[in-house]
Amino acid sequence: MKKFLDENFLLQTPTAQRLYHEYANGLPIIDYHCHLPQDQIATNLNFNNLTHIWLHGDHYKWRAMRTNGIDESYITGTKPDAEKFEQWAATVPYTLRNPLYHWTHLELQRYFDIHDILSPDTSKQIYDDCTAKLQTPEFSVQSLIKKMNVETICTTDDPLDNLAYHQQLAGNDVVKVLPAFRPDKAMNADDTEAFNAYVNKLEEVANVSIGDYDSYLQALKDRHDFFAANGCSVSDHGLEHIYADDYTEEEVRTIFNKIRGGAALLPGEILKLKAALLFQFAIWDHEKGWIQQFHLGALRNNNTRLLTQLGPDTGFDSMGDFSQARALSKFFNKLDTEDKLTKTIIYNLNPSDNEMMATMIGNFNDGSVAGKVQFGSGWWFNDQKDGMIRQMNALSNMGLLSRFIGMLTDSRSFLSFPRHEYFRRLVCNLLGDDIENGELPNDIEWTGKIVQDICYYNAKNYFNF
Repeated sequence: MKKFLDENFLLQTPTAQRLYHEYANGLPIIDYHCHLPQDQIATNLNFNNLTHIWLHGDHYKWRAMRTNGIDESYITGTKPDAEKFEQWAATVPYTLRNPLYHWTHLELQRYFDIHDILSPDTSKQIYDDCTAKLQTPEFSVQSLIKKMNVETICTTDDPLDNLAYHQQLAGNDVVKVLPAFRPDKAMNADDTEAFNAYVNKLEEVANVSIGDYDSYLQALKDRHDFFAANGCSVSDHGLEHIYADDYTEEEVRTIFNKIRGGAALLPGEILKLKAALLFQFAIWDHEKGWIQQFHLGALRNNNTRLLTQLGPDTGFDSMGDFSQARALSKFFNKLDTEDKLTKTIIYNLNPSDNEMMATMIGNFNDGSVAGKVQFGSGWWFNDQKDGMIRQMNALSNMGLLSRFIGMLTDSRSFLSFPRHEYFRRLVCNLLGDDIENGELPNDIEWTGKIVQDICYYNAKNYFNF
């Protein structure tokens, strides 16, 4: 019987073990998509306790706790942090076979050198030990990042953000922290009131008057330019699906005037406005040589009662079953026809779209750049063992796994970086199995190079970091 979470965790063969320990282990981390709060990096925060760093904002854990019958007062409510942690510790033994079980114990080991299993019996000792460490300079945010050998972090930022903390972090000697342009709210024409509030705020931030669609585009372009001047080279979009409806410029101008007048748009008008804006963002990305990312397929805010009570991003999103292929093809083809398709990464939340995504990227890889259009790593509900393996198998069968740019955390937690280790172990095990089975030649040096490329160098070259 193997020992739980030992040095060969997830590495089932001697070849997999060699690939990991000799080639993957210790490589720097490029986390090119996450939701880490940049203010906490800039101020080099020390968290108050283990609950503060581990449970505040982590909707993965919140969902598990609710499913385990834990009252909301111990999750997002006002119960003391020590009591919240007790309830999380009581939940962990019930997370067997959920990735939370692996992540929890990886994080305890890698950050705190704690090898005990978290349970009600060990809860107090672990909480006290970790909380004491978190008060020291060696466990400040920047120290945690350095401990995990994180080289670059791309945060996720609304166009309205003043990027003050990114400016403060520019040139620091711990980690490169770069913004990513995320204009989802700028496209939110489903909600007339929210859209107009956003436009009004944009007027203040950009210091311009927005009287029509053209001035709206110009204000957004100014923000795009501002992000570029502050080191941004990545855009990001979280969408149910790509918007590629046909429109004319005159139609879009009329639609914009209608919503600015306070009228709700018809469904077809919403789609036209979103399609026009999304295409324009892609044009600007190409002009600057940025990389655009599309995270597709989340069905968000399903529980209206708890959305009203707790707000968005609190654990009530799920996979959607949206049709993806035709709009993706139409959108990319329109850009490609105008020679305006920049480097692009597409992520799917529903694994039933894996093979479609893996084949779609091949339609628009034109030989100009290795891996120009990428099938992104297993994302959100897929960033676990089975999900990542399925994604890599689809990419292997229908594209080039060797040109894959690897893993990201998509996380709000500074304790989430061992997910890169988790991914790297799976890559090594996948290739190691093939070598052991005689499906790949026993060329450790070459395969080791491919492992290093997938885990680090492909992303470094792709993003020009």
